[in-house]
Parts: sequence; structure tokens; C-alpha cells
Amino acid sequence: MIYLQLYWEFFKTGLFAVGGGMATVPFLNEIGIRTGWYSPAMLADMIAVSESTPGPIGVNMATFVGYTVGGIPGAVITTLGIISPCIIIILIIAAFLNAFRSNPTVDRVFYGIRPASTALIASAGIGVMRLCLLDEAAWAATGRITSLFHLPEILLMAAIWCLTNLVRQTKKLHPLVFIALSAVVGIVFSL
Repeated sequence: MIYLQLYWEFFKTGLFAVGGGMATVPFLNEIGIRTGWYSPAMLADMIAVSESTPGPIGVNMATFVGYTVGGIPGAVITTLGIISPCIIIILIIAAFLNAFRSNPTVDRVFYGIRPASTALIASAGIGVMRLCLLDEAAWAATGRITSLFHLPEILLMAAIWCLTNLVRQTKKLHPLVFIALSAVVGIVFSL
């Protein structure tokens, strides 16, 4: 029964998360809260691992959740669940490709989807920033504004931004260099 639930949850995510892998984050957050399969902190870890591994982010996160909840069969089922809507839609579009190519209504629909896709990605970005850079529970407990911020993480983010945008010698380094350095800093300082 858990495998059917895994498939269905990720089928819905794949169907409605228009805009790429980061657009799946709000759906994954809701699934985690509703089912209890993973916590917001685990979701942040999934995002970090998915961002640093090859492949589509949404598929990587679905596979990670499936493996966590149901082992290898769960990983396969969630992966199939998240990609099934895309396969079905592509097959339908391919069957009617000539009609879709010149249809102005389809153009308008895809144009209208852009704001929703942008909102989903923005929501994911804001959610990740809140989770990684803010500690709202500590702020609520102490009432001090200084306890709201994860200062080491903010300093790391600022340093990476400066190195990738301001320092001429490091601007052209491959992003993997910064991912590896961030991982080392995170491990050394337990961030």
C-alpha cells in the first residue's frame, strides 16, 4: 500500500510542478508535512544532495524520498511516479504535434503558465532560504533578533557570493569547486 501512495504522491507532483526541479520543492514540503515521511530539515538535505548530484533535481529528490520510505522498490516507484506525467504529456503532444505547432490557444496557455512556474520556483527559493538561513523557533523562544539568523551560514553564503561575483580570479572557476569547498566548510564547522 505504501508503494501505491508513493507513486500517487509523486505522480501528482510531477503533474503539477511546472518549471523544473525546484518547482517540486513546495509540493515536497507539503508531502513531508502531511505524511511525516521526512522533516523540513531532511528536505533541505535532499535539496543539497540533489543539487550536487547529476540529473534532474526533482527526480533526484523523488528517488531519495522513495529510498528513505520504501527502500530500492520505493526509489524506483517514486521515480516512475514523478516522470510518468511528463511521459504521458509528451506522448499526447507528439500524437498531435502538427495541430499544436500552429495553435494560438496553445501558445497563450504556455504563455500563461510562465507566471505560475515563476511563482513555484520563487516559493522554493524563499523556502530554502528560510530553512537554511533563519531559525524562527529560536527567535520565537528568545525574542532576540540575533537568534533569528544562522550567522555562519549567512557568512558562508556571502563569501561564496563575493568569490563568484566580485573576485576576478575566482569568477571563472567551475561551480563544482564552490560546491566542494562549501561541503568541506559545512563538514568542518558542522553547518
